[in-house]
Amino acid sequence: MLQYLTAGESHGKSLLVIIEGIPANLKINIDEINDQLRERQVGFGRGERMLIEKDYVEVLSGIRHNLTLGSPITLIIPNKDWENWEKVMSPTMESEFEFEETAISPRPGHADLAGAIKYGHKDLRNVLERASARETAARVAVAAIAKTLLREFNIQLLSYVLQIGDIQAKLEEKNFEVLKERVLISLLRCADKEAETEMIKLIEEAKKEGDTVGGVFEVMAIGVPIGLGSYSQWDKRLDARLACAVMSIPAIKGIEIGLGFECAKTPGSKVHDEIFYSKTRGFFRKTNHAGGLEGGVTNGQPIVLRAVMKPIPTLRKPLASVNFQTKEPTIASYERSDVCAVPSASVVGESVVAIELCKAMQEKFGGDSLDEMKKNYHNYIEYVKKV
Repeated sequence: MLQYLTAGESHGKSLLVIIEGIPANLKINIDEINDQLRERQVGFGRGERMLIEKDYVEVLSGIRHNLTLGSPITLIIPNKDWENWEKVMSPTMESEFEFEETAISPRPGHADLAGAIKYGHKDLRNVLERASARETAARVAVAAIAKTLLREFNIQLLSYVLQIGDIQAKLEEKNFEVLKERVLISLLRCADKEAETEMIKLIEEAKKEGDTVGGVFEVMAIGVPIGLGSYSQWDKRLDARLACAVMSIPAIKGIEIGLGFECAKTPGSKVHDEIFYSKTRGFFRKTNHAGGLEGGVTNGQPIVLRAVMKPIPTLRKPLASVNFQTKEPTIASYERSDVCAVPSASVVGESVVAIELCKAMQEKFGGDSLDEMKKNYHNYIEYVKKV
């Protein structure tokens, strides 16, 4: 089953990820991985770092002649900015508090202070380098391979921005192909052109003020078969696993599935998706308020979830803080950062959802090779048709 481990610091030499459990004989297109890495980097409101980095992967193991071997896959994403930080981030140079880049003023909203206290660090850079959202590039690379596997079973994913600040997109319908077409030509991955125009103005205003803005993105997965996940144990519930994966993205402060928080003010008669049956379609629903999950198990409907991203805590007009060494009042440190990274976060959200769906598919259908997994899948689909 799919497992992975990421490593690397934001300004270190590279990011690295080891992926285990991908079945043998899955054809991998490295260009597709790089395309998705680029998607993560773009979006109106990104900072100067994205002008430096041109993310791409180098394959060290697990893939031969574009086919997975069934053994661990190792990918490296070089950090181009490393050449400017080699002295500061040196693994071997023995020196402390010598560099201007030593971070001593924790930023409200970041892991700086809590992380330094937890691990006993004196230089906050030891925290912020790993807590940085730069790590998510490695997860996007994992997800590119996971999506390749999911496509073999006709499962597709898409993410898009629904809200920036207080400006909300209006989506009259959520046709997957229509949304995809609009999202891919949008500067903000937003399918509502009018709303996008206002969102861009808001981001520009925040930049002038030295401030940041957050927002909401949505992830949709179609083609997901009924029966992934389980109600049998709390940690096997797929909705819980998806929530955990999305909440693990830096700056994400909330998640909802289907109607989500709207359920609290809506009568049960209007919340739950009625069940119908026909000989041609089998069991089906006319609504999808559950967002494709009931009791921790997929019900055959599209999976739909939303996540809230807080404004990025690194501000050009820093907030009040305390010098970590002297304990004197000061202002928070400033690191190069984004004004708005909601579009990028949506790409990462899509990625972690893809990874969890890939795990669930492997749990259900197993197989050391792609052919074996497909046989198990097709046998199950035939069974579902006959229920």
